[in-house]
Amino acid sequence: MEGGTKAAREALRESIARWTNNGILGQTSVPRLGIFRQDELTEPMSVVYEPSICMVVQGSKRVLVGSETHVYDDHHYLITSVDLPTFVQVVEATKERPLLGLQLKFDIHEVSQLLLDDNFLHHRQQQSLHGMATSEVTLPLLTAFQRLIDLLDEEHDIPILAPIIQKEITYRLLVGEQGARLRQIAMAGSQSQQIARAIGWLKSNFKQQLRIEELASQARMSTSSFHNHFRSMTALSPLQYQKHLRLHEARRLMLAESLDAATAAFQVGYESPSQFSREYNRLFGAPPLRDISKFRLSDGGRTRI
Repeated sequence: MEGGTKAAREALRESIARWTNNGILGQTSVPRLGIFRQDELTEPMSVVYEPSICMVVQGSKRVLVGSETHVYDDHHYLITSVDLPTFVQVVEATKERPLLGLQLKFDIHEVSQLLLDDNFLHHRQQQSLHGMATSEVTLPLLTAFQRLIDLLDEEHDIPILAPIIQKEITYRLLVGEQGARLRQIAMAGSQSQQIARAIGWLKSNFKQQLRIEELASQARMSTSSFHNHFRSMTALSPLQYQKHLRLHEARRLMLAESLDAATAAFQVGYESPSQFSREYNRLFGAPPLRDISKFRLSDGGRTRI
């Protein structure tokens, strides 16, 4: 089995190397599938991970969310079940042996449909599991991803075959070691699904004033229960989560749209530039102007997952 896994990993590595270019994340013609390459180590970069599976077939990455750290490499994939603001760092990569990997975003509706199968009816997970974890890569996952990437050479087959392969990947994750993390956000009426909906609302409305009591009421929980379940899934309190989303977006606006700090702060919901600067410094380790200047001088901003 190990020999088969090694051969499958090498085949996938060759395919990703052929399709990647200049270290830039490439969203492929296969829906929800991205492939990426990074030729050097990076400083920690702010990234919001969406519900997805990420795999690297060469090199490794470190992801920090709240106080937790996750490392994934050619033997371990990263699974994310809810949107999470993180810091990600490439910790193993060279020009001779670049980091090579892929990301497949989940279709939560597809997950819910698969859960209707009798095989999953006995799973009644109520405890909120953290929304990010790593697990060992398996041979079936490697071969399924290989078939998915092979479709890039046969684009006319993508509309028919890609959904079938993606459904297989989702199924293998659901019945695998980390399946509970996907099941918890797709089971209708579960506490975790309610928290996932609240997270979705916060992601879309992070500029608005946070009213935890209203979010808890919508989730049909007490404020304390909502707070505890939220922290369990995200490693952050609701207020910390909102701050992280605001600060990540402000940093993106300053980098991508060349906004000044005060304008970026206002656009993400801050009323006080000084409060924005303090919280930005606390999260990113430097005031906005110094952080953005340093970031632009480096080449570390190319990788995004």
